This record gives sequence, structure tokens and C-alpha cells, in this order.
Amino acid sequence: MTADSGSVSEFYPESPPPARRRARVIVLGNEKGGSGKSTVAMHLVVGLLREGLTVGSIDVDSRQATLTRYLENRAQTMEKLKLPLPMPDHRLVPRSKLLGEPGIADETARVEAAIGELSARCDAIVIDTPGSDQTLSRVAHSYADTLVTPMNDSFIDLDLIAKVEPVTLKIICPSAYSAMVWEQRKVRAKRNGESIDWIVVRNRLHAVDARNKRNMGSALDALSRRFGFRQAVGLGDRVVFRELFLSGLTLLDLRERGIRTPLTMSHVAGRQEVRGMLAAIGVREAPAPVAVPTSIPAEASPSP
Repeated sequence: MTADSGSVSEFYPESPPPARRRARVIVLGNEKGGSGKSTVAMHLVVGLLREGLTVGSIDVDSRQATLTRYLENRAQTMEKLKLPLPMPDHRLVPRSKLLGEPGIADETARVEAAIGELSARCDAIVIDTPGSDQTLSRVAHSYADTLVTPMNDSFIDLDLIAKVEPVTLKIICPSAYSAMVWEQRKVRAKRNGESIDWIVVRNRLHAVDARNKRNMGSALDALSRRFGFRQAVGLGDRVVFRELFLSGLTLLDLRERGIRTPLTMSHVAGRQEVRGMLAAIGVREAPAPVAVPTSIPAEASPSP
């Protein structure tokens, strides 16, 4: 069973086997919750759609399912306001009920089938992963053309990438997440000889030039040279990003007719942050909305 374009549906194991992959796969990954993965993922999805691309999205965090819920909220807003907003072809991939090696094989097959199915008809696929080490997440990372790791501008978040000496800020050793990324880079290279473009996105940056901000910059510069990632400035600590979740909207949607959200300076500044982040990742935002076919699934429509 498959879903029509624009639907929010659960992944079914009987989907066809992986086709020849042509889509650009962008994975949002970080083993720490609250880093803004799903918010960045949603803005990436909408940014790609507004570039006129066909976009698939996959949520492998079936427990939280934040990206899936975000898209369901978007579908309800479309229904209530009669707005033809662009939507991706979405899949929710649940964890296997099997244990041990059979469970690993089952989950690997589920992720590969979802990527293969969407790659057959999409230009880009955005995958949101859980804030924990799971097979589904590892497999998704191994298929990433681009890996985006949002992190709060904090040494607590940095600790998941590397252990840092507190006085000199010298790197002691890799941490759990960067070690996992390294392993999946090797898996990808062995599979097809390709590499992963890893981008660390610094979220919740403050305008004030505080010592913590400077120290974080110095530590990340050293880590980027050692671990092979590049940096991008992400989203500020703005309430607007949390408020938009309930409506399923992004800051890229607020120019649409029928959306009655009054624009504030926070909206304008946040929009500039989004545009800068998309450009750094390699996604240009179109100057004006483009016509994108949409459909609203029955299961995501609001109750009468």
C-alpha cells in the first residue's frame, strides 16, 4: 500500500524494493533531543517544495513522530483555511517488533524500501531521525548525501560530538554521535564509494558576543577540521518557531494569501535566519510561491 503525493501515511513493509536512487537524501541527525531537528526538517521540506522540486519525507522516529505530527497539522490547516500549501510525499517508518538480528534486518529493509520507493519519483528526500541510537537512524544516516546536525549553542550539546578539555578546549576524543557518523560514512563508502556532506548547524545563537559563543566557535572550528564537517548558522531562540508547529506552517508560508498571521520583527528576522540556513545547506528559497500539486489524506483531515 502506498500513499498519493502529499499524503501523511504510515510505511507499509510490502512496499516495492529499492529502485535506482536518484533523489538527494538529506538526513537530520543528532542523538540529543531538543536540538531543533524536526523544525529544521520541516523548513527544509517546504524550502525544497517552494523551489519546485518533488519532495519525499521520512520520519524514522515513530515514538515522537514530530515531523509526522507537523505535517498532519499542516494538512488540517489546509483543510480549514482552504489553502493549497505544498506538501511532501511522507512516510512514517515504525520500529520492528522482532528482536536481535531479525529485527535489525527488518528495520534495515523498511528504511531502504521507503528510500527506494520515494527515490523513484522524488528529487529530494528529507529524513528526520530520533534523538537516540537506533537501527533505523543508523541506516538512514548511511544513505545521507547531506547530513544536517542541528545543535544548541551549548557545550552540553557539543559533548555528543566530542569530549573537550575544559580549560584549553582541546579535543580529547570523539563522542558517541560522531563515532556513529564515522561508522555510517564507512558503510556508505563501502556500498557505493560515495561520501556524506556533514553540516553542523548552530541553533539558538544569541546576538550578544558572549564568551560561551566565542568558545563554542573555537571548539567547533577545531572539530570541523578533525571530523570533516562544515558549519552553518541555524535558527535563533524564537518563540515563533514553536508556535508554528500547531498550524503546520513555516516562516516560508507566511506570504500566502489566507494566512492571517501578522508579521512582526521576530518573523522577519526568523525568515532571514531560515533563508541563510537553507542557502548554507544548498537549498535556495524561491522568491515567490510556486504551484505544487497537493492532496490532503483523509486520515489527517480534521474531525467534523
